[in-house]
Amino acid sequence: MLQKIKKIDGVIVIILLLLMVVSIFSIYSVTHGRDKLDGAHLRMIKFYVLGIIAFIGLTFVDYRLLVKYALYVYIAGIGILVLVSFIGKEQNGAQGWIKLGGFSLQPAELFKLILILFLAAMLVRKRKNKLLFWRDVVPLGLLTILPFLIVISQNDLGNALSYIIILIGLLWIGNIKFTHALIGLLVIGGTAAGGIISYIHYHDEIKNFLTDIGRSHWVERFDPWLVPNEATAKASYHTKNAKLAIASGGMSGEGYMKGSSVQTDRVPYTYSDSIFVQIAEEFGFVGSALVLLLYFILIHRMILIALECKDRGGPFLIVGIVAMMLYQIFENIGAFIGLMPLTGITLPFISYGGTSLMINMASIGLVMSVRLHGQEVEEDLPNPSLYASPAKQG
Repeated sequence: MLQKIKKIDGVIVIILLLLMVVSIFSIYSVTHGRDKLDGAHLRMIKFYVLGIIAFIGLTFVDYRLLVKYALYVYIAGIGILVLVSFIGKEQNGAQGWIKLGGFSLQPAELFKLILILFLAAMLVRKRKNKLLFWRDVVPLGLLTILPFLIVISQNDLGNALSYIIILIGLLWIGNIKFTHALIGLLVIGGTAAGGIISYIHYHDEIKNFLTDIGRSHWVERFDPWLVPNEATAKASYHTKNAKLAIASGGMSGEGYMKGSSVQTDRVPYTYSDSIFVQIAEEFGFVGSALVLLLYFILIHRMILIALECKDRGGPFLIVGIVAMMLYQIFENIGAFIGLMPLTGITLPFISYGGTSLMINMASIGLVMSVRLHGQEVEEDLPNPSLYASPAKQG
């Protein structure tokens, strides 16, 4: 046990502690003395205690056992997502929450980690063989599209898109053929570009269609991003004020608890989805850059652990986790500077939220498990035959 403790990456632990400090102080800044939100920083401390327990627990659990039984976990996860469609509570326009006593669980967040485990398990069985399009890429795509469609039906676009990003990241490292990767990127890029152009040129028709199918919430998020002149005052209120707040922060910020916009509630959800706006306004470019530097170091350390791992499953897990976090960081920050639509994605380790924090802490626990258990020789690894024999080269 002592030898395993010595293997824990101290840099990652320090980064997590620093992000915890940033989170608690940022949440306190925008919730102190505000009726229902007062004390949110104390609840976040409780979430962090639970997150640290999850981090430690998964650090010492052999991740290969989780990979081995990932199929069953995937099936259970799909079942929970379906259950949410019937009994889930709506929050911020998305029907994706289950109340468990005084705690709210968002299964769509949990499923990101489940999907990473499952796709890693499916790729392990390939034993470094090239991925065949119909036998490998298409089935993996369909198994990812299934939860994507379920979560989309719950009006949670942000988490649904994260599943696609995770799939792309794992297919890339999973030895996909270059021609298949190129075609896939062209199709995705062309579809995205076509969708954007169509939305701009046929805005009224698409707006009416989304409203008819009960997705007017999406219009309020896409309009400020793609057609700001067409956006209603309500739709553009959030991102417009967020940009103004970020700009007013300047180089060094307006000072802790002195942000002119975030302290007067001109920016919604500054304790959760919009917490980067609080950091940017009160600590300026310097504070924002330091937060991004912490993320960069964290991701860099995770990639180093993946490169040092001798097991095939470890790098798959880590790449999936890196893809998930990079998407969350880019989407969250990009939404407030005009690069991405506002989808309600949290900023990892900083935004208020129990489920999001628990999943992110558990993910880093899995990364640490790879560091502790990923050095054994291949013959000592769990048998991946549960998922089928390796595909023959065609």
